[in-house]
Amino acid sequence: MSAYHGEEAEAEHMEDDDVTLGADFENLMYTADTTASQAPSREDIQGISWHELSITREDYRKTRLQSYRNYKNIPNSGEASGKDCLKTEKGSSFYTFKKNFRSVTPSILHFQLRELVWATSNHDVYLMSNNSITHWSTVTSSGDEVLDLAGHVTPSEEHPGSLLEGFSKTQVSSLAVKDGMVVAGGFSGELICKHLDRTGVSFCYRTTCEENAITNSVNIHKNSSGALHFMASNNDCGVRKFDMETYQLVQHFHYPWPVNHSSVSPDGKLVTIVGDDPDGLLVDSNNGETVGRLNGHLDYSFASAWHPDGVTFATGNQDKTCRVWDVRNLSKPVAVLKGNLGAIRSIKFTSDGQYMAMAEAADFVHVYNTNTGYMKEQEIDFFGEISGISFSPDTESLFIGICDRSYGSLMEFARDRVSGSAL
Repeated sequence: MSAYHGEEAEAEHMEDDDVTLGADFENLMYTADTTASQAPSREDIQGISWHELSITREDYRKTRLQSYRNYKNIPNSGEASGKDCLKTEKGSSFYTFKKNFRSVTPSILHFQLRELVWATSNHDVYLMSNNSITHWSTVTSSGDEVLDLAGHVTPSEEHPGSLLEGFSKTQVSSLAVKDGMVVAGGFSGELICKHLDRTGVSFCYRTTCEENAITNSVNIHKNSSGALHFMASNNDCGVRKFDMETYQLVQHFHYPWPVNHSSVSPDGKLVTIVGDDPDGLLVDSNNGETVGRLNGHLDYSFASAWHPDGVTFATGNQDKTCRVWDVRNLSKPVAVLKGNLGAIRSIKFTSDGQYMAMAEAADFVHVYNTNTGYMKEQEIDFFGEISGISFSPDTESLFIGICDRSYGSLMEFARDRVSGSAL
């Protein structure tokens, strides 16, 4: 993955909206939250007063599609990737807009890493906001700080290998919140673990002292024996697995290229590995050995996720596609799904397996009904860089983090049990 990060990445690789919309755009933004009942009168779910601007929403959408700069490592990968894509049926409404929370401001450290939003219930969301891990309640429309990483953090528990001196000014590049645990990965190889129901930090660890040490992704999962583990994927080409009870490193796999994302199958036996190579890997979780290769993407991948059936999984790439795979036949993907604007940087399945969401770098989140062979699609259209997406564990909510200096927010969508079940 690229060495760009933070403000440098934003300036270099994220679109500057205000240049197109004009200097008055920020003054026209509503500071209040937008609800479903208000959205029609305000023309869109973000509350942008388009009638007061010199450009219509439709024209600005066309401008964005033409001018947005999709970052790629391999030239023309996005243009060449559309040949085998499904022609999906758009217009479904699996999740309906509920509320846009303007009081919370999601943030992104690295422009390629976009898994910084995690829902632990249909009203509890954890996200990165200005280098702080923040809990947001949709019930009270308020947030509280879980961990401030801008200052000095030291572990309050003693575990072998934990750095008692802790870390200062950690720049968080990756985040996972699940099963009462928080794991944050840093730009210099930091790993910080915390129990949500305990004060203080449980564990601080540095994966490597190499210069190019960014922790690209972290995930919390159960291994094949049911023990809670977490896995860290790193730019040093390593994938490390830790036991979350003892915080001991139990496995360390090494691959030929920087690993941008890894995800573990529901039974804990297989791992999807993607990174700075167009081809991905399916590996044995016990020894890291390759059991299958994923051929078809044309650029580097930064996202992966497993369907709860343990048979199907998906990978997201800078070639603007998401490829869905079946472990029983990896010779070709089950489906190839194309984005509109840029790289596919986050993928999530609902816990019941009925829906899969894929997020582009900006402006679009696509939700597919897996029961229709991914043919039925809902396209959620807005403006802004996406910090992450997350379904609630009960599948009733979908959350989207929008990182933007003018209209950053957290969007909430509710599952439509009426029209969605009919599709």
